[in-house]
Amino acid sequence: MEKEQRPEVVEAFHRNLPGVKSALYTPETGSLLLHHDVHWNADSSRTARLLSSVSELSPYKKELQTAGAAFLMDFFLPASRFTGMLKVLSPSALTTLYACRNTLKNGVRPLQEKTRPNADTLSMAAIIASIIKGNPKSAVMILIMSTLSEIITDMTSQRTKTYVRDMMSVDTPYVWKVIHNGREEKVPIQTINPGDTLAVFEGEKISADGQVCQGTATIDQSAITGEYMPQEVFKGQEVYAGTIVQSGSLQMEVTRVGEDTTAAGIIHMIEHAQDSKAPIQNYADDMSERLVPVSFLLALLTYALTRSWDRVLNMLVIDYVCGIKLATATAVSASIGRAASQGAIMKGGQHLQSLASVDTAILDKTGTITEGRPEIVQILPFNGFTENDILRYAASAEEHSSHPIAESILTKMKKNGLTAYDHDHSSIENIVGHGVRAIVNKKEVLVGSQELLIKSNVDMSSLPFLKKSLKKKNTVYAAVDQSIAGVIVIEDAVRSGMKRTINHLRRSGIDEIVMITGDKKETAEEVFKELHLDHYYPEVLPHEKAAFVHHYKNQGRNVMMVGDGINDAPALAAADIGVSMGGKRTDIAVEASDLVITSDDPLILADMVDLSKSTMRMIRRNFAVTIALNSAAILFGLFGWITPTVGAAIHNSATIGVVLNSTRLLVNKERKPCRQPLPSSTTYLVDSA
Repeated sequence: MEKEQRPEVVEAFHRNLPGVKSALYTPETGSLLLHHDVHWNADSSRTARLLSSVSELSPYKKELQTAGAAFLMDFFLPASRFTGMLKVLSPSALTTLYACRNTLKNGVRPLQEKTRPNADTLSMAAIIASIIKGNPKSAVMILIMSTLSEIITDMTSQRTKTYVRDMMSVDTPYVWKVIHNGREEKVPIQTINPGDTLAVFEGEKISADGQVCQGTATIDQSAITGEYMPQEVFKGQEVYAGTIVQSGSLQMEVTRVGEDTTAAGIIHMIEHAQDSKAPIQNYADDMSERLVPVSFLLALLTYALTRSWDRVLNMLVIDYVCGIKLATATAVSASIGRAASQGAIMKGGQHLQSLASVDTAILDKTGTITEGRPEIVQILPFNGFTENDILRYAASAEEHSSHPIAESILTKMKKNGLTAYDHDHSSIENIVGHGVRAIVNKKEVLVGSQELLIKSNVDMSSLPFLKKSLKKKNTVYAAVDQSIAGVIVIEDAVRSGMKRTINHLRRSGIDEIVMITGDKKETAEEVFKELHLDHYYPEVLPHEKAAFVHHYKNQGRNVMMVGDGINDAPALAAADIGVSMGGKRTDIAVEASDLVITSDDPLILADMVDLSKSTMRMIRRNFAVTIALNSAAILFGLFGWITPTVGAAIHNSATIGVVLNSTRLLVNKERKPCRQPLPSSTTYLVDSA
């Protein structure tokens, strides 16, 4: 009975009930908490977001409260009732000065440190002039509206960070650790170290990076890879913290925990990206600083010509600075958040701007344009051997090889329900660049290139009539006891959605799309023709890829390089914008890249180009609106057609408007990824043979 009351036993039992996602049993109270309703989780998430939004307002709470108090004070006891210097000492004026204390401090600081005024200096002058004139309402209006603009900007930035953290949050205080006798023990996540084995059940979130060592499960990896379709994982495959087991259960060996996990790395990259300014942000900041003295000059000229303090005040309360700076920062921050929601990590605002100006794209073939997973599409048997014989001999010889082609042969054998022949493991000899030699079923087996078989004096007399039809294909030859047994035709299929991606990139303004590959000319030419690319360069060595990037850059082109492997890293670093793409990307490629696409869906690349261009268009539009509205307000103020309070309202309303316009970029316009594969090269190869 005591055994049945153990928390892990009770929880394990209830987790297996239909519809139950997780269970938490408290033996002290005898209570059991079951999680089974997805709507509850959704409501909970909405509540968390609401609380998060409220907490974002807290730094501005005092400013808004004191501004409201100053406004009410001036309403009930207006400063206009007082005369002379008493206006400055009136209750509403003093309350307004207290409410605006941070703005006044920020306005004085640049004069002390840089001897150069900024936007806060301009606001400080406007606030002081308003109070001297006996019109604290104008100062309060400046404070309230500018505070609202900053709140929207900060909320957008925080929303991006919160979204990413929520999306990738592990949020699992306890995990099931598998101890030495196979029992599961519930322990705090903080006690887990690399090398430990964890059990993860249906409905639970994986709490660390690791490798599946037992079991099969369907996992939602959208938080890490951007892939909306659940993926099936089994022994030997990698799993990541922050992903959710939708069905099945598994045991995993932990490889990374806490801040070392993939999810934590992505979060840090995105947060760092938000702090990295785009050139257009620096331009906006610089232009804003240059415009501040212009506003002061306009105020002096206005006073000299009109002697009207109202018109002078209009020159101080209306400026271009806030709208240009805040809207630009908000647009960049919102775009980085939007990219993250689609499975792309933009490493900084400067890369967002670079991507918008790209006119040439260089794409690596293997693993980028193609799946990067060679597949057997045809087996041609000879001399009495069958397709199954060839598969079994080839797989036996290649059993211990990690080469992708060897993996494709072994996968095909298992898929056909076959097993390897008996073979002498010590006899296996790898011949670098050519193939493998082994003793299988007491026979000498060669698997590899045609050159390997010729050098080994294999009788190739039955092959001449095939040479023409096989010339354009990737082929592996198999020989048994000096006799040709068969030819295995292998193809690396073009990614599903790649043709649509190429067309989309062209519509986005990228007018030259080039493919580089280490493959032979005939293989590269097939892909080149299928995708209607502009140029292709076959048989390119790894160290030569960067030279092609420099070649196009020297022609004045803005180059985007897309790759996924170690050999792509120099080219990725050399390009104006380097993009690593796909689940098979290497750490070195990610490090060298400016944009990391975590999904295998190539259409996300086109989406990111569109997003960057949309962001730059929005920033330019915000510039135009800010300049137009504030210029009109300055003109009206100069002629005395509006009061300073109305002028402040127009200026700050324009700022809030362009900032809100920038936040629209955070809204993810859903695009259903292409899941229907393009006409595959498998059918083409079989027909052409």
